[in-house]
Amino acid sequence: MPDIQTQKKQKEYEKYVKQITPTHSLPLNMARAFLVGGLICVVGQCIMNLCLGYGLEKQVSGSWTSGILILLSVLLTGFNIYPKLAKYAGAGSLVPITGFANSVAASAIEFQKEGQVMGIGCKIFTIAGPVILFGIFSSWILGIVYWGLKISGVA
Repeated sequence: MPDIQTQKKQKEYEKYVKQITPTHSLPLNMARAFLVGGLICVVGQCIMNLCLGYGLEKQVSGSWTSGILILLSVLLTGFNIYPKLAKYAGAGSLVPITGFANSVAASAIEFQKEGQVMGIGCKIFTIAGPVILFGIFSSWILGIVYWGLKISGVA
């Protein structure tokens, strides 16, 4: 008898899991990611064009564009708008500079109650830290490879 009851419970559990598991539409998710990521890039291009229109050099305009996009991302994270946008857009909201700023700001906001040093200071790079570490480490390795090729006369 316990076998039949166990099987019945398993089937009920499987039915329950299937009922509460969200279903996702890959084409819809891709369209949302494309549209939101594209919109973020359009905003960045508008900022760049505005800076160029004010007579700034291209490199200076790029720096202003990056800074403004970071500021907007942090503000939207602080007002709890960026997380909602990320939930809607998925990977589209991870356009590098805004997604990176969001991850740093979100960690700082989440752990601020633990204090300036042990909260914000220690936890701010929880998500972004590995990205920074990998970037610096891979740059160092590539620099050594380039240096070796330069010495050997290949590069």
